Amino acid sequence: MMPKITPCLWFDGNAEEAAGFYVSLLPDSRIDRISRSPADNPSTSEGAVLMVAFTLAGQPFTGLNGGPQFPFSEAISWVIDCADQAEVDRLWDALTADGGSPGRCGWLKDRFGMSWQVVPRQLGEMLGSSDADGARRAMEAMLRMSKIDVAEMSRAFDGQPVA
Repeated sequence: MMPKITPCLWFDGNAEEAAGFYVSLLPDSRIDRISRSPADNPSTSEGAVLMVAFTLAGQPFTGLNGGPQFPFSEAISWVIDCADQAEVDRLWDALTADGGSPGRCGWLKDRFGMSWQVVPRQLGEMLGSSDADGARRAMEAMLRMSKIDVAEMSRAFDGQPVA
């Protein structure tokens, strides 16, 4: 059964490549269907990929090869809840590779221009702590980071010197 709402991502001709890359990163991910252009489509050649239905971490998406008119922006980003530093490192490295770019505070853009927030679970735990001073110190440490460093944030939270 198709969900009531599925995000549709507008790509400039590389929806299949992007979907293949994304599903390689997370469990419970797969390409579900590829729709190709019929012979009588005036906007593209016969057999060209028009749409890609894919599931990413259990969430369905559609990738549409719509052209260059609507590039991605930071107005939409995907937040990845990471279990630990190893998962943060793996996903950060994969998403910033081959033309991706790191941002601030756990944000990055992948090579397709999609914005991601690679967030260790511990961040929410520290920032939501009843220890207001620790939460403030963790926030101040995070604001100085590009990729989030859990050990560094933990030191800040605990009031220990940070690099």
